[in-house]
Amino acid sequence: MNKQPIRGVEPGSAAEDQIAEHLIAHPDFFERHPGALARLQLPHQRGSAAVSLVERQVLVLREKHAALEMKLQELIENGRASDAIADRVHRLARRLLRARDFAEVIGALETSLREDFGASRWVTLVTDPTVPGLDGQSSPHLRLVPRSSPELKIFETFFESARPRSGQIRDTQREYLFGADGNQVGSTVLIPLGERAALGLLAIASHDTERYLPTMSTDFLVRIGELVTEALTARGA
Repeated sequence: MNKQPIRGVEPGSAAEDQIAEHLIAHPDFFERHPGALARLQLPHQRGSAAVSLVERQVLVLREKHAALEMKLQELIENGRASDAIADRVHRLARRLLRARDFAEVIGALETSLREDFGASRWVTLVTDPTVPGLDGQSSPHLRLVPRSSPELKIFETFFESARPRSGQIRDTQREYLFGADGNQVGSTVLIPLGERAALGLLAIASHDTERYLPTMSTDFLVRIGELVTEALTARGA
């Protein structure tokens, strides 16, 4: 059915808007004029056939319901993902609390990253040589490089921002952190340690390019950085 304009009312005009406002303000209009409601027909959104106003309202409500269901499912999935991450951070905190010295802190961190977070590779890069308990420590995942070292120039913007980063990192950064295994790294997280990254950084890598995305929330990464920083400085003292 073709749309018939209201006599004397131009489509899109102020008068047409006033009619719409009047109908909204007086929802009992069609109760008082049932004949007008019976004669109303609207083009179907998915074809040329005409449908009644009530049928169109039902269709709109169904579409809104479907959209709300999708949004609810998305919120539920996000909530479950957040709960899972919170559980992993909690397990990390418990492991760090049980550590009695610097070496056990590093061991607890490595166990948590491997078992709880499923990390493929990781490196704790300590840039403050005065951290108590650091002397004599040996681990393939622990590296001491003073902040003033020229080789750390490639992380200059990271140290300046002192904020977690996730996603792809520069080839030079990846090779520096993970050496010959760097070409197997798909995505990486860089977490600052200490106030303004004064203690260094924690790098966590995955083979999966979709594991650590630039759009991921950094709230939990900040908490992990704070936990590791407190454990390293407290247990080293």
